[in-house]
Amino acid sequence: MKKYIIYILFIAIAFTACKKSDLDRFPQTSISPNLFFNTENDLSSYVNGLLSMPDRYSYLNDQSSDNVSTTANLEVKNVMIGNATAQNITSGWDWGRLRDINYFLENYNKAKVSADIKNHYAGLAKYYRAMFYMDKIKRFSDVPWYSGTLNPGDKALYKARDPRALVIDSVMADLDFAYRHVNESVPSGTPGKWAVAAFYVRSALYEGTYRKYHAELNLAASANAFLQTAVNIAGDMMTSGKFAIYNTGNPNQDYAALFSSQDLTANSEVILANIFDMSKNRSENVNGVVFGDYEQAPAKDLIQAYLMKDGSRFTDQPNYDTTGFVQEFKNRDPRLRQTIAYPGWIQAPNTTPYIQKLNKNFTGYHQLKGYVNSTDQATLNGVDFPVYRYAEVLLSYAEALAELGTLTQQQLDASVNLIRRRAGMPDLNLAQANSSPDLILQQKYGNIGSNAGVIIEIRRERRVEFAFENLRYDDVMRWHAGKLLAQSPRGIYFPGLGKYDLTGDGIPDIILIDESQTIPPADQKEKNSLGVPLIYYRTGTVGSDATVYLQNVNTGSAIVTESIVRDFKEPKYYYRPIPQQQVLLNPNLKQIFGW
Repeated sequence: MKKYIIYILFIAIAFTACKKSDLDRFPQTSISPNLFFNTENDLSSYVNGLLSMPDRYSYLNDQSSDNVSTTANLEVKNVMIGNATAQNITSGWDWGRLRDINYFLENYNKAKVSADIKNHYAGLAKYYRAMFYMDKIKRFSDVPWYSGTLNPGDKALYKARDPRALVIDSVMADLDFAYRHVNESVPSGTPGKWAVAAFYVRSALYEGTYRKYHAELNLAASANAFLQTAVNIAGDMMTSGKFAIYNTGNPNQDYAALFSSQDLTANSEVILANIFDMSKNRSENVNGVVFGDYEQAPAKDLIQAYLMKDGSRFTDQPNYDTTGFVQEFKNRDPRLRQTIAYPGWIQAPNTTPYIQKLNKNFTGYHQLKGYVNSTDQATLNGVDFPVYRYAEVLLSYAEALAELGTLTQQQLDASVNLIRRRAGMPDLNLAQANSSPDLILQQKYGNIGSNAGVIIEIRRERRVEFAFENLRYDDVMRWHAGKLLAQSPRGIYFPGLGKYDLTGDGIPDIILIDESQTIPPADQKEKNSLGVPLIYYRTGTVGSDATVYLQNVNTGSAIVTESIVRDFKEPKYYYRPIPQQQVLLNPNLKQIFGW
């Protein structure tokens, strides 16, 4: 009886654990292979039913990283405060999508079409299978590898975890097949050869660096092979001439244009776009959740990562950690003002500068990336999302070479510096970076070894270039930098109670008063020199009923967002336990890394 229960669960998960976007997938489990897998249209219909891409809500997916503070009930926070066990972490062990993919791979050869057509669709299915397994590996490390569908009574229902090395080898084989066989020309908004290549590079870099920095795996000896694969595939993309960094010569707008465009299909940098258009019933408006104090707010640590406009480090500035909001945006990397709401920014449809809204548990910084500064509904709902950007390929290329110890200035100029030039930033110099590494970041990232200076700067570029694009958490994990997550996010610095200018015109906009005081009625509020009433905030320590939390109300501090104590236990917290219910159903599944 137990075997049949497991089999039912195995199929049912496709419907009970999927996202809303997955509910309209082709009904794979009800298809008869003898009646369906006959034509190219059959293959296309099935594979199109597997299409799953990130959308504009991805701009909220940095919540698990050190880029933001968040009020969301996040798993990673619960883990670090000791509230997570195999009994209450129940997500992630779902296999329905894999069965759909494997069902296709077992039956596509029945189609009466050419080998090239078969291989194209098989390649797409293997690309999706590789994506599925990379997510599993990131979460659990060792997982069972299933290359086919399962039926009641199959012994594989009770198999143990397969070693990470075996699963990764299978993933790389899938990606290599897909890269060699998926067509370059595909319908707009669907993955083709170069989208496969971009994910191939991302996966190879992830595994190569993960093995290098995670001693608990005992796989460091094989790390370089994956790094070299990342270099090779990225190199193919670079020499293909198909892509280029989007750069019109306007460093104050070009970067932001990638995240507010109504059409990315012809953008030279975008390898794959998720297309939205109200006229085609493809709408998505995320303004209400990206901007303000919905769930997340950018962290001061992210703002401090951006360089000065002349290429020097902000953290080398005198008293950098006690710099106020207006001052910390001056003479910085132009990407900062295209990512975070800055002093003087005007929010449509207003004509006067926006004044930062402060609230407890939030940092006071507001996110611009992903926000569309318009009131037109067609515009708001029709912005495309860049699934893969060429900038990531170039940064991955440079990082892999730096980790291999073979990076040259010429290669740096052909990759990282193309991205920096788009932003109007000075080139990164290899010799200078290695001779004078950023000591603050070196301490944060720990033992890097040779080429530490340039590796740190490439990591900085990744953080800055891809802030809020759902890459930071994976980067922190693969670099063995989980301790960064143990630091509670901070916000805008205030020297203490009093009046403050937040728009950059030198005229106070807000006033911080002690939590013991009462905010006066509107007609009794103090006005600034423009005749505008100041915005009042009651200020106190975390846990009080104040509106703004400061660690030191009288002597000043950056805004604090929480009082919980975080602890990142290594290596345990780089992984998650298999849900206990699944271990009970299959005793061959064993917990690892202390879970």
